[in-house]
Amino acid sequence: MSQRVLVVDDDPTLRRTLRINLRARGYEVEEVGSGRDALATMQDAPPDLVVLDLGLPDVDGVEVLRRIRERSRVPVVVLSARHQSDDKVEALDEGADDYVTKPFGMDELMARVRSALRRGGGEDDGLASVAPVSTDAFELDFATLAATHRGEPVHLTPTEWRLVAELARHRGRVVTQADLLQAVWGPGYGRESNYLRVYGNQLRRKLEDDPSAPRHILTEPGIGYRLVEG
Repeated sequence: MSQRVLVVDDDPTLRRTLRINLRARGYEVEEVGSGRDALATMQDAPPDLVVLDLGLPDVDGVEVLRRIRERSRVPVVVLSARHQSDDKVEALDEGADDYVTKPFGMDELMARVRSALRRGGGEDDGLASVAPVSTDAFELDFATLAATHRGEPVHLTPTEWRLVAELARHRGRVVTQADLLQAVWGPGYGRESNYLRVYGNQLRRKLEDDPSAPRHILTEPGIGYRLVEG
């Protein structure tokens, strides 16, 4: 069965271009030009992936993303003319899986769509084989995807699980930024250090006692990240 992609953009020319390119690659495509129509479509016929513009005429794209995340874990690739780093961080922080800046190369966008669909499609990423993590602040069981902080359940997103699992596979050792990006997002990634900064901060907020002075999820400036159990 073909995977369905919902394209949300107020530019009809761009929607047509995306529709042609996505269909040429075997995807079913539905397109809408407003945030309200996107949310209605999500409720009536949830897609396998959303390509979401931030600059919508009615509801801001970040708010659309926020509402999608309230009810769904569907992969979302943000497509936007906003170049500021803060906009990218905000979109990632609200749960976007990827961020592509306009103007963009179609081959790059299609590669990111494929990567997001693979991650969202439940491909075996080996999480069950990762040994549990136990610290004085939190515990992680990768076989059951159960996380607790001081005994209280904590919800981690699929991306957060993949990131902390990769750190747990190399616990006590530094994992470079490039290696983390490729392990979590795919082989086409390596320079999106802001992704790691956003998701690393989210993990600390959920798991560390003092996120501003973490003891277990550590940043090695300019190099990478490290998970320490002790």
